[in-house]
Amino acid sequence: MSSTDQKGHKRDYQIDSENKISRRKFLKLSTIGASITAWTLTMIGLLKFPKPALLPDVSNIFKIGKPEDMPVGTKKIIEDKKVRIVRDGDGIYAVSLICTHLGCIVSKTSKGYQCPCHGSKFNERGDVVAGPAPRGLSWLEVSQLPSGKLVVNAGKKVPAGTKYVV
Repeated sequence: MSSTDQKGHKRDYQIDSENKISRRKFLKLSTIGASITAWTLTMIGLLKFPKPALLPDVSNIFKIGKPEDMPVGTKKIIEDKKVRIVRDGDGIYAVSLICTHLGCIVSKTSKGYQCPCHGSKFNERGDVVAGPAPRGLSWLEVSQLPSGKLVVNAGKKVPAGTKYVV
């Protein structure tokens, strides 16, 4: 339906006086809505404030026991840390079980380790035998605390072949 305004211009809309809202009422409702939104977001921010934004991280340093608890020939895997501990005649060393290709966890095989994701193969020392892995498994630092217990620092890589001499 069309109508004409005061100047005689033709308008192509219908005027519905029952649902018409004044500019003043619209601005008032908009201001109230914006105020409620601002206060709500402020309260959400204040409620989150006492909680830390960063959660404490799990330590990369963990105890593996005393040297006398690991006789020569000991080989054990610490599943939750993804680390293999070995004691041979030269000392104690730790090898990460995280594949250097894409970070998958390698599985133990009869000849060493294999990555289930892309097939990289590693020998007992963690050297790459086959596959897309660019380098061998990482060797991790082993040290001894004043209490006599050995610790592995999973955050500190050492050159392959580095052993803690007991």
